Amino acid sequence: MKPNFFYFIAILMCGVMIFFQGSLPVRGAQNLSLPEVVFNSEDRILILAPHPDDEILGCCGVIEKAIEMKLPLRIVFFTYGDNNQWSFLVYRKHPVLRPKAARGMGLVRHDEALAADQMLGVPLEHLTFLGYPDFCTLNIWYAHWGDRPPSRSMLTEVKAVPYANAFRPGVPYKGEEVLQDLETILREFKPTKIFVSHPGDHHPDHQSLYLFTRVALWDLEKEMRPSLYPYLVHYKHWPKPRGYRPTELLKPPQLFEKKIPWQTHSLKPEEIERKHTAIKKYRSQYNYSARYLLSFIRSNELFGDFPISMLKPKTSSVLSSSESREDLTEIPEELTDEERASFVGIEQRSMLLENNYLVIFVNLSRPLGEAVGVSVYVFGYRKDRSFAEMPKLHIRFGAIEHKVLNQGHRLPANVIKVE
Repeated sequence: MKPNFFYFIAILMCGVMIFFQGSLPVRGAQNLSLPEVVFNSEDRILILAPHPDDEILGCCGVIEKAIEMKLPLRIVFFTYGDNNQWSFLVYRKHPVLRPKAARGMGLVRHDEALAADQMLGVPLEHLTFLGYPDFCTLNIWYAHWGDRPPSRSMLTEVKAVPYANAFRPGVPYKGEEVLQDLETILREFKPTKIFVSHPGDHHPDHQSLYLFTRVALWDLEKEMRPSLYPYLVHYKHWPKPRGYRPTELLKPPQLFEKKIPWQTHSLKPEEIERKHTAIKKYRSQYNYSARYLLSFIRSNELFGDFPISMLKPKTSSVLSSSESREDLTEIPEELTDEERASFVGIEQRSMLLENNYLVIFVNLSRPLGEAVGVSVYVFGYRKDRSFAEMPKLHIRFGAIEHKVLNQGHRLPANVIKVE
């Protein structure tokens, strides 16, 4: 594929994501051998949460630290969390199916966030709600830019922010609007540390918020270069063990343990107890999945990002083709049934620019069979062009044929050359 782009973000949907461009001692912390996140008096803390409650699950200790040190703090919620039918059923004691009722549950989660964060000492004016569609924001990232129509929310059935108390009520569900909101907030607040959802998270809203944040920071890198601290929430069979275990460590998933340079933030006993109290403020979620939520009440919080890999011309690849075999047993939840049908390990993978062509090499742990495929997303980035104008490519390889789509539309065979 001949791209002529400066940066790339590529996502292999088989499970690998490649991106271009004073507390008490914690029992067992030495076993993790992880450095502590260091805060200083000059820090400005921005927490980006996909849904109301994620800021408590992943960053409550950080919020408490910022309050204790009197650091500037802002918490931004990507969605109102208005698409969790099962939790709404438990909360309301009846199905929540009408769009107006779903929006009402979004306001319930909004108010729960106010109660939880205000209890921690966060002023209400430091909380911002963007109002993008719960469970649909990765779809915006993939396919709703430029002249494409806005995305449509699943339960609220709207194509624009429906909440009057949102950051920009009425803004259409488009990728460039998300970037505008994030860049406006970044410029106004000027954070030194950003805590954001993890790119390896299995929830699509968590993935997309990280991706949008990355592009926003690329756009603004001449103005600011804050440190990024991704936190993980949704990952299959994690955290282990489940339930309330406040004296135990939160450890990385085994697959990511050695692939990501993790950092930890240790919590004092009183901070752990406040986190426990704060998560209970989210009654609509706690009544539905208390055991899972309580799994994050541990003696520490974890932050870590995939290493940044830059494409290099001709001879250099992002990842060595001699890398030892890596069996990926956790199937990402966002795969289609077709892609999920036969999930195989990735033994070798590399990316490089060769004669101005983007070369993506993927060697599976067993040959492609009839039901096996590889799904690759590639997003180009250039400083001299709006990201909305750049291709959003989805390349799907099967045993017999391949498809190349741009924002969901299949491209003619002669537009992009695939060998």
